[in-house]
Amino acid sequence: MPELPEVESVKRVITPKILGATIQKVTFSDKVKIGKEIGKETIVKGTSLELFKERTEHYKIASVYRRSKYIFIEIENEQDNKIIMCHFGMTGAFFTVPDLSNIEIDNHRKHWHVIFELDNGLQLIYTDIRRFGELRALDELTEYPSVLKIAPEPFVQEAYEHYLDKITSKKFMNKPIKVAILDHTVIAGCGNIYACEALLRAGVLPTRTVKDLSQEERKNVFDEVVNVLQEGIENGGSSISDYYNADGEKGTMQDKHNIYGKKVCGQCGGPVEQKVIATRNTHYCPNCQK
Repeated sequence: MPELPEVESVKRVITPKILGATIQKVTFSDKVKIGKEIGKETIVKGTSLELFKERTEHYKIASVYRRSKYIFIEIENEQDNKIIMCHFGMTGAFFTVPDLSNIEIDNHRKHWHVIFELDNGLQLIYTDIRRFGELRALDELTEYPSVLKIAPEPFVQEAYEHYLDKITSKKFMNKPIKVAILDHTVIAGCGNIYACEALLRAGVLPTRTVKDLSQEERKNVFDEVVNVLQEGIENGGSSISDYYNADGEKGTMQDKHNIYGKKVCGQCGGPVEQKVIATRNTHYCPNCQK
């Protein structure tokens, strides 16, 4: 958490508020500064804090886009271009407010880590309660090559063929289908919540290996991942634990969950079982899924 729908919701909220603004000043929390001092990268990764400021202050925000669970903010000045890359980890969030005191959620206000002061009177504030997220200021994306391996966005035409090619490779054929769809080189942006929901809708047990699935089942899994991610976007994401969008609002997709975090299956009313797969607590229905 947050997964693709939550990150997309944040991107849609922050974009009209920050696009075209210039970053006047960047401020770091004590946790971030102490982390750097003791050789432990906290939130700001890949550069010193001084270089991060050098690569972001006095740059204009030219575009904002999402890939998988990442937000990319392209910035520019008269000399060159940079990219601010953000991954929210477990509890990261952005807020666009006039001042830190305007963040109404106590936990997020207390756990701020980076403040971008903009010339339009707003601040773009990164908060992170558990500090598993990260911000990077990149010269270019090749500085962080793992993002170049992300699968096509699930909503584009080539995504299905890419998915089929990946899951039938030697790397994934003998792995559980849930392991495959959680890998962002297979499908971009599908995390634990939406994987559980998609597999329930497809009627496929998360433990079944890719090689044991029929072509129809493989197609159904992909289609349901796309469907549930799209529904998640339409409902502003799933607000479980500490997720809020950049306006401090919760999503409503959690109200439509049929399996994740449930004791009773929303489709058949039977008991939900749990199993740890790829370190993730997986919810499934032995009646609906085969």
